[in-house]
Amino acid sequence: MNAQAKTILVETPEQLLLNQLQSLLKSYLTEIDVDDVLQAYQFGEQYHLGQFRKSGEAYICHPLSVAVILAKMQMDVHGIMAAILHDVVEDTDATIEEIQTLFGDDVALLVDGVTKLTQINCKTKAEAQAENIRKMCLAMAKDLRVIMVKLADRLHNMQTLGIMRPEKKYRIAKETLEIYTPIANRLGMNSIRHQLESLSFKAMYPLRHDILLAHIKKARGHRREIIETITSSLENRLDQMEIASNIKGREKFLYSIYKKMRNKKLPFSDIFDVYAFRIYCEDVNSCYRILGVVHNLYKPVPGKFKDYIAIPKANGYQSLHTVLIGPYGVPIEIQIRTHKMHRLSESGIAAHWLYKTDHEGQTTPKNHATEWIRNLLELQQTSGNSLEFIDNLKVDLFPQEVFVFTPQGKVIALPRNASIIDFAYAVHTDIGNSCISGKVDKQFVSLQTKLDNGVTVEVSTADWAKPSPVWLNYAVTTKARTGIRSYLKNFKQQEAINLGRNLLNKELLAIKLRLKDISSELFEQLLDTLNIASVDALYEEIGLGNKMPFLIAKQLNQDDMSAAIKLDTSENQVKTPLIIKGTEGIMINLAKCCHPIPGDTIIGYFHPGKGISIHRPECHNSVDERKNSSDWLEVEWGNDLEGEYPTAIRLEILNQPGTLAMIASTISNLNSNIEHITIADQDARISIDHITFSVKHRAHLATIMRELKKLPITLKITRLKG
Repeated sequence: MNAQAKTILVETPEQLLLNQLQSLLKSYLTEIDVDDVLQAYQFGEQYHLGQFRKSGEAYICHPLSVAVILAKMQMDVHGIMAAILHDVVEDTDATIEEIQTLFGDDVALLVDGVTKLTQINCKTKAEAQAENIRKMCLAMAKDLRVIMVKLADRLHNMQTLGIMRPEKKYRIAKETLEIYTPIANRLGMNSIRHQLESLSFKAMYPLRHDILLAHIKKARGHRREIIETITSSLENRLDQMEIASNIKGREKFLYSIYKKMRNKKLPFSDIFDVYAFRIYCEDVNSCYRILGVVHNLYKPVPGKFKDYIAIPKANGYQSLHTVLIGPYGVPIEIQIRTHKMHRLSESGIAAHWLYKTDHEGQTTPKNHATEWIRNLLELQQTSGNSLEFIDNLKVDLFPQEVFVFTPQGKVIALPRNASIIDFAYAVHTDIGNSCISGKVDKQFVSLQTKLDNGVTVEVSTADWAKPSPVWLNYAVTTKARTGIRSYLKNFKQQEAINLGRNLLNKELLAIKLRLKDISSELFEQLLDTLNIASVDALYEEIGLGNKMPFLIAKQLNQDDMSAAIKLDTSENQVKTPLIIKGTEGIMINLAKCCHPIPGDTIIGYFHPGKGISIHRPECHNSVDERKNSSDWLEVEWGNDLEGEYPTAIRLEILNQPGTLAMIASTISNLNSNIEHITIADQDARISIDHITFSVKHRAHLATIMRELKKLPITLKITRLKG
């Protein structure tokens, strides 16, 4: 007896965890699988030998604890082995190749996915952190178990934060709240999410946590009677209707209470006075019957009903939510769901292993997770660097959703404040890139219009349309923002190439050469001299202003370059202006200071790295630029121009009621749209207004100014020069 007691006393934490793990594994794995896990444990123990955590326990206790968390979710054998081995490559001399040889490709892939990058050249800690998270997300795309191991690893680290310095606790907890908690939410793993939120809140704000907890404990006693009354009423009414169900009072989580108090600026009493219940039943039909019963029993609060059964959340969550006014006038939050929905809402993708739900079709959390990770892959491919990827990921991880419909009735989930642009990109990237207008419930609206729940949205597209940089101000979804950035980046490059080609051709024509007659050998020789990879790369450098076109033309005209074919002077003039179509976009843009329009005399000013801005010669900016710089070009408008161009006028008018309406009506009747009105000066008799509106060409502007001048209220009208 004494000997046995002595054995129990000396049992180490490591042995206790190993026994617990074996007990859990034997309940759902085969003996061969359990033996494989033990081999992984022996390998990990050997390599972690002599390593200790700050708490003083053997380091192997951490991977064992992670494995126990996953074993409770009934993770498969390879996932458990990866959990035990997840730190050996990062913290010991073990290699991925060793793990691959001993335990197979599957385990090696998982271990590699959760192993931090150590040999990376990052200037800051934030960059290193971003690069590691990016690596983890890429590994997730190959195997979902990577994130399962990582979340279990983070959960145990949060459970054992107590020994660390306050500033390190804060940093780790903040990262958990910003990245890992929302990832758990997107994967539908609400049980782990709530644990991570609670532990993070305690680590970041220990005083707030303790004060709030004390208030909750104190308030519980006063609530018991009301909870019992509401529960009894609900049970009696459901029994009368013969609906089989279970009712459970649901206490709000500490962090959820804190967040609501902070965001809505409400006192604790207002938050804690809401009584929350969950009602579980057997099938979907019963859920809606129960909803009718509770709405008949207590009055529902208008606008507070949400049907996440018909339209599940992005992570697959399903439930009916409603708010009622109960006895004593207290608000009651009720969630109604089936037992299966509840299991899935708590476990998320872990349900794939816990309940073997893979056969249940397209609505499983695993399928939702796979779709989200597919979007992550697209996101990382279009992100410029790891920090941009993390910024986009954070946006993507906090979707307070609205649900809208396509004209065909398909439901599209979008984040709150999403615009028509976000909707277009959600349908398809090509639709987003070419959208020109939108309709909400069959009414035309602007592309930046924010969408509300339940509206039907339709977008129109055109082959000539392209994204504008301004769209980034209205797009909130990651898919839209990365789609716009990706298009603009590629478009800018192509524009720079086209502009560079035109600029070089212009300079060659000025010295009686033609670009098409320059031999490929001549270009190769020049590219070697300049150390540029291709002709397009040379054009891009010229278009961006990094290489001067007249110098390149001069090099192509050297005497030893005999392949160049000279032209007859009579064929070309020395002055060969660059032709402007007015719709070029990024590399060639119409200056907003003087608003040049077709028919105006124009000049082009070269901004290195940005392209050419088109001005009118009388513009103050162009006069200054021509004095201070030689980087200006002869340009002229092309033929057959289409489209509308902004222009601005100065109006001196009588200051009396209805004047602006009269002006707006006149401009509108002449097929023009007012874009902006500014009152520059005003007194009791006269108002001086600056009006920006769109015209097709100079003759169109002249017609509008002539008609405005005829108005009895107009004293003087002039075009603004900039």
